[in-house]
Amino acid sequence: MYAFLPLGLRVLNKLTTLVDNEMDKIGAQKLLLPALTPVHLWKKTDRFKDNATELFKVKDRFDKEYILSPTYEETICTLVSSIGVLSPKMLPLKLYQISNKWRDEMKPRLGFLRSREFVMKDLYTFDGNLNHAQETYASVGEAYENIFKNIGVSCIKAVGDPGLIGGSITHEYHYVSNIGEDIVCVCSSCQYAINKTMTKELHCPQCKKPFLEQCTAEVGHTFLLNTKYTEPLKVLHKVNNVSTPLVMGCFGLGLSRIFTVMIEVLSTKEELRWPKNLAPYTVCIIPPKKGSKAENGSQYVNEIIEILDRLNIDAILDDRIHLSIGNRFMHARVTGFPYAIIIGQSIMESPPQVEIHNINDLTNCKVPLGNISTYFNSESIKT
Repeated sequence: MYAFLPLGLRVLNKLTTLVDNEMDKIGAQKLLLPALTPVHLWKKTDRFKDNATELFKVKDRFDKEYILSPTYEETICTLVSSIGVLSPKMLPLKLYQISNKWRDEMKPRLGFLRSREFVMKDLYTFDGNLNHAQETYASVGEAYENIFKNIGVSCIKAVGDPGLIGGSITHEYHYVSNIGEDIVCVCSSCQYAINKTMTKELHCPQCKKPFLEQCTAEVGHTFLLNTKYTEPLKVLHKVNNVSTPLVMGCFGLGLSRIFTVMIEVLSTKEELRWPKNLAPYTVCIIPPKKGSKAENGSQYVNEIIEILDRLNIDAILDDRIHLSIGNRFMHARVTGFPYAIIIGQSIMESPPQVEIHNINDLTNCKVPLGNISTYFNSESIKT
């Protein structure tokens, strides 16, 4: 179990906003479901026995049994069912949440990759028939691809293993990483990919080229569930005066897993690396050391902050002026701020200049104060 400290929470919040924006584009509505799920619901769908060893189980004072939910298919179906029989005008219905989930892992390891408590986005969709559900499934898949594109770390979409959740169609999203627990077979020619557990073939079924096996970490999973949960939990809609079960989809994103794996993929042994748009702060401003020849350059700090504010670039000021510039620059690199603006000896030149370091790219340049906006506009930073 882990705590998100202030800088880490800023990263998670930026990732959450990125996901929220894509969910909004496809018409998904955000809600928050209770952490506790009554055990009898999991028994209705025959999932309780199969998952019993990984569930955190609790009892209230009346001996009623609950689980700390690792997933929410039963809960969301019960909620939608409580509304009554849905009208076709309400479909497709897309409901999602971003919340903590719990799993009693036998061997927790590698931070959030395999942990007892984790943060996940789960989207549940409901359609009137299988054809419409497949269209919804495809639209959510496009949203997921946009999410990973905006994160900026290459991701593999692979035919997946339905596991205990089930489903007629399922896809997994993977980051290539040595800390991963999966093997994905990828065709270097047509990019078709499939989890190794789902195939015994050595060649791609589409183009017959040989598979390349890659060690990966799963960070997302989508399922077209059909009526596996809606039928036993009576999630219904009415067609021609006949009530029939809705067709359901389930779409998960492990946000704390993405948090873990993307930094594992991007970082060096010495320094953290974040995607520029997800770093806790985009720019670290480092003013001169107290008592140094450039100390008067501190008068430009507010001007620099105002410039960055106008650009909608979030910045943090390292005001520990008892430390040297070099010491604070080292801390900026280790923490993973993508850029550092150093107010050093160059501030005494005419016109006054600052050093801007692109830490991720290991480049730097001197920039007049008036050209800071031009520099960052050319970098196309998203915050």
